Amino acid sequence: MSARNRELLALIPASLLVSLGFAAVFIQRDEFIGAQGTNRLTTASLTYGAIFLGLCLVVHLFLRWRLPYADPYLFPLVATLACFGLVFIYRIDQTLAADQARWFFVGIVAFIATILVLRDYRRLEGYRYIIAAVSLGLLMLPLLPGIGQTTNGANLSVQLGSVTFQPGEFAKIGIIIFVASYLRDNRDALSKGGRRFMGVSWPPIRQLGPLLLVFGAAMMLLLVIRDLGTSLMFFGGFLAVLYVATNRLAYPVIGFGLFALGAWFIGSHTAHVQDRIDAWKEPFGALYDEPGGSYQLAQSLFAQADGGLFGTGIGQALLKQPGGASILPAPQTDLIYSVITNELGLAGACGLLVIYLLFAERGFKTAILARDSFSKLLAAGLTAVFALQVFVIVGGVTKTIPLTGVTLPFVSYGGSSIVANFVLLALLLMVSDRSRRPA
Repeated sequence: MSARNRELLALIPASLLVSLGFAAVFIQRDEFIGAQGTNRLTTASLTYGAIFLGLCLVVHLFLRWRLPYADPYLFPLVATLACFGLVFIYRIDQTLAADQARWFFVGIVAFIATILVLRDYRRLEGYRYIIAAVSLGLLMLPLLPGIGQTTNGANLSVQLGSVTFQPGEFAKIGIIIFVASYLRDNRDALSKGGRRFMGVSWPPIRQLGPLLLVFGAAMMLLLVIRDLGTSLMFFGGFLAVLYVATNRLAYPVIGFGLFALGAWFIGSHTAHVQDRIDAWKEPFGALYDEPGGSYQLAQSLFAQADGGLFGTGIGQALLKQPGGASILPAPQTDLIYSVITNELGLAGACGLLVIYLLFAERGFKTAILARDSFSKLLAAGLTAVFALQVFVIVGGVTKTIPLTGVTLPFVSYGGSSIVANFVLLALLLMVSDRSRRPA
């Protein structure tokens, strides 16, 4: 069976998942009543599944035309993740689900446009410094007066009219393109090193300077934007590409040590970051009128514990009090993983994480199969950033690391996240197609 036929076959279960998910929500809400007063399942859920399958078929036919040799499993995995997002956001708020569906369509348009416009992604190497400058500019946009928005103490969003987006979602792709291109030209000097200091061979400062600039940008994110998760995601992706390029374990070890030192210093001198760390260490204080604590994190842990092994069932989680006040804050964005764990249990949450792991596996396999250094580093970097984003948000809601405002890719509500990750997917598939083409 050809790669594209396998992709087509894998899209069918994803569409069935949409239909079954919406059917479960409809039945739970008792929205559709038959003539005899008995519950009946209308064609609404099948219609939603058919529309979703139709959009996926458009992408599938486009890939048959433009990228016939691309990995056959990456897009079906993304479609399955989008199923989780659409069903659970609809379960939380129908209006938000309609917005998410529109953003899913916009993401598909951005996906197709990226492949059509770039044609050969290797041309991005020639614009690496421009891309780096634009990416850093995007990270600074939330600080501009008038358009910058502060959410829970972190400067992450920009509002232009009625549209609000997070420029960091697009900046992460630009930073990875810059790092992959730069390391392609300087990997030999970084691998061999020069003078030895503290038992480590350090490269000349000319090659090390831009890398120190990336470290400074990560610290700037932590200090100015005041978001630990975003800075960890950026710097972690950078270290992953650096390790792939040089095969020297000392770089990521020293890099994470420097990041931890910088995070400790900034956390001890920045009230917002310190509050996040205190809330992470003692989340239940907010429930008992004690200093510190985090109501959001405490409720997240309670919701996951309530789900048990197999969950309470779709639509059964208690999200609001009788008066309308939220029991679980921001369930459609930061805590959507907690809602999924509550209603599908540990089994369903593990299934979601397995899908993310499979996506990461296919992404790293694409990097292994790549025939040139830039393609290899680009695929590895994009996959690493994607995987780290999942780790940051899931680690935050499970109290593994301090909670941040990063979105769960393709699942959480948010237009900028959907569109940016579709662009990331397009770049991965372009690398995969070139790697798998017959010589």
